Amino acid sequence: MASNSGQGGIQQLLAAEHEAQAIVNAAKNEKYARLKQAKEEAEREIAEQRTLLENQFQQKLSASSGDSGANVKRLEQETDTKIHELKTEAARISGDVVSMLLKYVTTVKN
Repeated sequence: MASNSGQGGIQQLLAAEHEAQAIVNAAKNEKYARLKQAKEEAEREIAEQRTLLENQFQQKLSASSGDSGANVKRLEQETDTKIHELKTEAARISGDVVSMLLKYVTTVKN
């Protein structure tokens, strides 16, 4: 009978070990399922954020494109005004510059 109770104890230990292994496997499976779910949620949030940022960028790009034409016209007008001012100033002082250059070229120093 002693061998029967020893045999029964071993059977109980094996059954407990099997049950513990089943619990560990179930926990691992739940853990992997939760990790997979978390990864999918993160990827979805990343995609949403990327879409949001892309839309904001496109809106800014569209807004600046509309302003770009206005900026180009403004810069062209400023450039034309500046060129006109420089030509006027050059015409005003060109006589003085020519006189000064002639003076330096024709004056001989010993």
